[in-house]
Amino acid sequence: MDTPFLGDRKYQGHNFTRTRLPKGEYENCDFTGCDFSGGYLDSTHFLECHFEDCNLSNANLKFTRFKETEFLRCKMLGLRFEDLDDFLLSFRFKDCALNLCSFVDMKLRQTVFEGCILMGADFTGADANGSSFDGCDLRNAIFWQSGLGGTDFRNAVNFNIDPENNDLKKARFNREALPGLLTKYSLEIE
Repeated sequence: MDTPFLGDRKYQGHNFTRTRLPKGEYENCDFTGCDFSGGYLDSTHFLECHFEDCNLSNANLKFTRFKETEFLRCKMLGLRFEDLDDFLLSFRFKDCALNLCSFVDMKLRQTVFEGCILMGADFTGADANGSSFDGCDLRNAIFWQSGLGGTDFRNAVNFNIDPENNDLKKARFNREALPGLLTKYSLEIE
């Protein structure tokens, strides 16, 4: 079965919770104010697409492919990103709500998270080397056996990262973030 190719299209305000977005290959498409919550994006490919002010919470991402895709001000709660097809995977997130999302064992090298809320997000075993969490809230985010070398946490807040159980070589932090690296020691830093 051939997958339809859809390029240079704009989707504005569509509700894909009742009628799913047709499976296909979407290239250079803009999705603005669309609702995919609880819906199905499985086995769909997005290349150089832009999602703005969309709700993708709890959508099925099984075998979905994102390449050079940007998410701006999207609500993306509870997504299981590890279900994606990781072939040429690349995306960036700006001002998105990514609470309770799972990135377990994913290759996220050089991924940009800017101004995002990632409360309770799970990065267990993820390779996020060289990524950026600029201005992100990482309250209760899980970093365990994660590759975080060269990752920029300088403007991230509310994180708790155990340096003994994560690779932090050349990761960048500001001085005020020191307590987020020493929580397990119950130190009082003044």
